[in-house]
Amino acid sequence: MAFGDPQARLDALADISQRLLERCRERGATQAEVSCSEEAGLSVNVRMGEVETVESTRDRGIAVTVYFGQRKGSASTADLRESSLDATVEQACAIARYTEDDPAAGLADPALMATDLRDFDTWHPWAIDADRAVDLALACENAGRESDKRVENSDGASVGSHESLGVYANSHGFIGRERTTQHTLGCALIAGRGDDMQRDGWYSVGLAAEDLEAASAIGRKAAERAVSRLSPRQVPTGEYAVLYSAEIARSLIGHLVGAVSGGALYRRASFLLDSVGTKLFPEWFQIYERPFLRRGLRSSAFDAEGVATRESALVENGVLQRYVLGSYSARKLGLQTTGNAGGMHNVHVAANAGDFESLVKTMGRGLLVTELMGQGVNTITGDYSRGAAGFWVENGQPQYPVDGITIAGNLRGMFEAIEAVGSDVDPRSHVRTGSILVGRMTVAGE
Repeated sequence: MAFGDPQARLDALADISQRLLERCRERGATQAEVSCSEEAGLSVNVRMGEVETVESTRDRGIAVTVYFGQRKGSASTADLRESSLDATVEQACAIARYTEDDPAAGLADPALMATDLRDFDTWHPWAIDADRAVDLALACENAGRESDKRVENSDGASVGSHESLGVYANSHGFIGRERTTQHTLGCALIAGRGDDMQRDGWYSVGLAAEDLEAASAIGRKAAERAVSRLSPRQVPTGEYAVLYSAEIARSLIGHLVGAVSGGALYRRASFLLDSVGTKLFPEWFQIYERPFLRRGLRSSAFDAEGVATRESALVENGVLQRYVLGSYSARKLGLQTTGNAGGMHNVHVAANAGDFESLVKTMGRGLLVTELMGQGVNTITGDYSRGAAGFWVENGQPQYPVDGITIAGNLRGMFEAIEAVGSDVDPRSHVRTGSILVGRMTVAGE
């Protein structure tokens, strides 16, 4: 383990946070909060059977925020010497003294602080050294390169292992500790040659090493995906059903979350202003936040302000139930925080259909999207236009790869047109969704 005794390090960070809060009080701050973190990691990259990089990282950070009434100041340091900690507090106080009052500034309501600080089994250090990591990456790449003779090049394979410790404390008396690990293994391969080269890959993510897919399986899947994209065609411009594969479908949910998040709302930069209670999706559509999942990629008992998280619906029976707010954005909107300072925790999109193959059959004819390019999403209007690649589907079966196309619509209309969510959940993100079938979108091809 990079941290030796992680509990001892958490105790040390907690002690630092309490000392800093006391110094803030001594300097006249009416409220204060401190975030302490330490991270360590190992990452290796190989390409074409050779080691390209081996990196070992060790980082830490201390952030102090003080409030003098409704004037706020923040400062940070990575130096744990007492003189540096003192200077950080002084700097934060000096900044606060020269800022203007902000009616929305301040800590979250003390009554909302988390009290059930349970563990979610998120700490699984991987006893792997650089040599073993290199061997694993090479095995992954080799499995892919050897699985199909059409794979003639590689963008490389990588292994990463990271550990993170964090403490958040504030002058309400709240102190929360978290420790997490995350490990990754992935590979990107190039099939074909000349003008007919195609690149694709695969990767696996887990809080524990045993949750990762086997290196050989990842390599072979990367090769299979790259080869399947050879000799792509275009399709005639028109309106078709579009099936977003699971790893791509979560971007649609991300656009929803972004549009109902506090920052976009109080800046009036969202196409979903004043939409709570509005039916945005088909009646069967459901999205839940589940912060208490065992080994969830973003499980936590408290948010970035110490507010207790809770299981709740974001969308129920197709109707938007709430926004995604921290205390600052909530005050700007005249509402109460939803415990989402720092983002959402384990977003679950309920399935109403079967596996991926059954969704393709259900679609019958249309476009299966496996890659998106560009950033053509306007969060103010909801207009959506992205470069895409994937496969053309006829009679419920993928027929040939396609690329060089654009898919377009408006997110509000796309949400309404969702016909199915598959059970093929991609577990590599805190947004857990299966493939999503949108009944009709504009596809610009030939």
